[in-house]
Amino acid sequence: MSTTNLLKGKKGIIFGALDEHSIAWKTAEQVHTHGGEFVLTNAPIAMRMGTINTLAEKTNATIIPADATNLEDLQKLVDESQEKLGGKLDFVLHSIGMSVNVRKGRHYTDQKYDWTEKGWDVSALSFHKVMQTLYKSDAMNEWGSIVGLTYIAAQRVFPDYNDMADNKAYLESIARSFGYFFGRDKKVRVNTISQSPTPTTAGKGVKGFDDFISYAEKMSPLGNATAGDCADYIVSLFSDLTKRVTLQNLFHDGGFSNMGVSQAVIEGFSE
Repeated sequence: MSTTNLLKGKKGIIFGALDEHSIAWKTAEQVHTHGGEFVLTNAPIAMRMGTINTLAEKTNATIIPADATNLEDLQKLVDESQEKLGGKLDFVLHSIGMSVNVRKGRHYTDQKYDWTEKGWDVSALSFHKVMQTLYKSDAMNEWGSIVGLTYIAAQRVFPDYNDMADNKAYLESIARSFGYFFGRDKKVRVNTISQSPTPTTAGKGVKGFDDFISYAEKMSPLGNATAGDCADYIVSLFSDLTKRVTLQNLFHDGGFSNMGVSQAVIEGFSE
């Protein structure tokens, strides 16, 4: 997408940029290109693993570390971001997901439940915590936009996606429920983007991921949406061009979500 002033004067927070493969990273680059300013945030442990300083330099952004499951951290993040950016926020991207069961190879039918709770807190409940902090602090401008990232496993069975499927279903429900109150009381919109399988650091942790990307590519008439494509879509949702779009789970997947089967997949079976 070419440079525009689509987000000129808009300010926000981007959660979850880890490295150049992550959707949050690509979004930060695109928001900067379109004139937006932002604070970058991630959990302190994730920041040690990633290269977020490079991104901050490139986009003139400030980094404020925060654990998105910790209310004190979130309050500090929201307060300091407004201070740094000189006013209320116009956009927030929640791009956070983690399953300890997936990381440690526990099958869905054999979950370790304290791991399940940790993953749910990080991947889903943190979205509520972020929005509750923004809402109570009255930190969003009218017609602001909050976006969370999700996946179609929230609606359909993808066996190896494990307990992340439950986390994403919960995340989508929070977006609708909190989105109602945010819209009614603050004129702020809340949506989730259900993205194609994307080879990010988090995505690659799922078993059989490469095969699945190739299957989704064959199923989707437009092919898989890349992290860069997703960043473009997020920019449109942060802009004033989508002011009346809220409570939606928006499929950004090259058409995958409406397919039963494709010719390419059928041919794969008949070879």
